[in-house]
Amino acid sequence: MRRLNILIGALSIPLFLAAWEVVARSGIVNMVLFPPPSIVAVAVLEWIRSGQFFSDFGASLYRVVTGFTLGAIAGVALGVLTGQFPLVSSLLSPIFHVLRPIPPIAFVPIVILWFGLSEAGKLFLVFWGVFFTVWLSAHIGVQKVDRGLIRAALMLGTPRRQMLQEIVLLGALPYIVVGLRTAVSISFYTLVAAELAGAFSGIVYRIEIAQQNLQTGQVMGGLAALGLMSFVADRMFATVAERAVWWR
Repeated sequence: MRRLNILIGALSIPLFLAAWEVVARSGIVNMVLFPPPSIVAVAVLEWIRSGQFFSDFGASLYRVVTGFTLGAIAGVALGVLTGQFPLVSSLLSPIFHVLRPIPPIAFVPIVILWFGLSEAGKLFLVFWGVFFTVWLSAHIGVQKVDRGLIRAALMLGTPRRQMLQEIVLLGALPYIVVGLRTAVSISFYTLVAAELAGAFSGIVYRIEIAQQNLQTGQVMGGLAALGLMSFVADRMFATVAERAVWWR
């Protein structure tokens, strides 16, 4: 049964591409608007040969990695503070809960006014999408830590900083990891908003240019590249997380 599942999994993508090719060339749909995988592959190869692909890939990767890192650090730090200290939670949590539902793409007009077409605006949008997801997971994770362990550590004279690092943070780490993994995918969603905010390079920027020129093969290729980047990032993070948080 396991071998059958592995075989089906290995064949699923080739079968999907074959079905896509057949449908696109059958005349059921407009092949200009819905190009088959063979045409998409040619468009991607031309994109790579032109040298633009690697510069676009590098620009998008920089925005995702930098925005994710900044958002994750801020989210974990403030999540631990609001989860551990009621006064800080009373001050910040209501504000964060009001701001959290606002989608990053809604900030595109104001980000252009604030930051112009600089990289800072794009990083801000990715940061925004990542921060609240990580903050909420860290906040909940800290609140789930056994209060008895914290009281015992304080009674034994454990310094508060050491207690936060070795009991609170480690106890909340499984929740934080879940939030970070979710934020990996969210960082790619917000990348779309970021590169719509006046970018001159990047995967989404190239998709937008191709769409304006009706180059649907390159549009599909850009979407595939974006999906592949997100998938690889998710799997890499999951592999690292399984080893780092082995006690979950």
